[in-house]
Amino acid sequence: MTTITIVGDGPAALSAALFLAKAGNDVTLFGADETPMHYAQLYNYLGIPDISGSEFQRTARQQATDLGATVVDAEVTAIEAADGTFTTTPASGEPRASDYLILAGGKASQALAGSLGIEIHDGRVAVDAEYRTSVDRAYALGRLVRPDRSQAIISAGAGAVAALDILSREAGKDVHDWDTPPEPADDASR
Repeated sequence: MTTITIVGDGPAALSAALFLAKAGNDVTLFGADETPMHYAQLYNYLGIPDISGSEFQRTARQQATDLGATVVDAEVTAIEAADGTFTTTPASGEPRASDYLILAGGKASQALAGSLGIEIHDGRVAVDAEYRTSVDRAYALGRLVRPDRSQAIISAGAGAVAALDILSREAGKDVHDWDTPPEPADDASR
C-alpha cells in the first residue's frame, strides 16, 4: 500500500486526499483547519449553487475521512527526505514516514518546501503540469503555486490532478477515476 502525507487541509489537500484514499492508499492529512476557506462564500463552484466556505470544509473533510483518509488536526513543523521516504513531524504527535508528499498548506508551507530543496521562484513553488515539484514524489498545490490567483475550484482540480498522477505512477499506466451510477434495482412489477 502506498503511503501519502498531505500538509494542508484546504480544497486542494482534501481533493487529493479523497482521490487517493478512495483508491485504497494510506493517506494522512495534517491541517489545523485554519484555511482561508472559512472566510469565503462560494457562489461560483460548479455543481454547488451557494455554500459557505466553512460548510464546504466540513463536507469535504467528511468525504475524505469517509473514504479512509486520516485527518490530523496538527501543524507540521518539519519535513525531511531521505532514502526515498518523507518524514513529516507534526507539532504534536509522532512523525510519519510516507512514499509521497503533497504540500498544500498555503503560503505557510513555503518554508517546508524550501527545507526540502524544492525550487521556489518569485514566491511560488515551481511545479510541472502534474503539480510535481523539483523533488521526486513531492507535489505542491493551491496557494503555494498560485498565491495571487487562488480559487477553491482550481485548487480542488489541482488536488485531483496530483492524486491521479500518483495513482498512475504507482500503477505504471494512466489511471482514471470514473464513477458509474449504481445499476437500477430490478422492478418486479414490469
